[in-house]
Amino acid sequence: MIKSEKKLKKLVETLNKDNNISITDTIELLRKEKPFEGAIGLLTAFYNKTDDMSIRKTIAGFINDLKDQTACEEVIKEIRKEWKPDTISMLVSSCWQSGLNYSVYSPDLARVFLTSDYVTAIECLTVIEDSIHELSKSLKDEIINIIQESPVSQDNEKKPLIFELISILER
Repeated sequence: MIKSEKKLKKLVETLNKDNNISITDTIELLRKEKPFEGAIGLLTAFYNKTDDMSIRKTIAGFINDLKDQTACEEVIKEIRKEWKPDTISMLVSSCWQSGLNYSVYSPDLARVFLTSDYVTAIECLTVIEDSIHELSKSLKDEIINIIQESPVSQDNEKKPLIFELISILER
């Protein structure tokens, strides 16, 4: 991912305008460029605050289509923040839709798995399962430990999912 204060400033200016067409066009143009640091954070913050479904769909599409492995760190950084549940869900969904390797971030995804709604938990499980061949035994054990030590895992509607995730990690 490149650093570009100029591009970041331009994106901020566009997002601050009350012009949905300009915002959508700018996001579509970003798809054709190499991702730059800060863009994912800005777009996530905008997604979180806007009610415009067209813009939300465009932002989700952009994040889903990321193909630069270095973007993973910024996506996970945003997942760790206190966003609305549907924003977290969109970000987690992008992890498996992008096809990028999120294996090193599996502990973060396990934490989201435990604290999120059922649908987002399924998406976390999917990302971890897709990365299973990349996970070391010690990382699998760390994730199992996170799950087993969580109070959420003891009394939860997601108990079948929790058992499934542990089963996947123990294979």
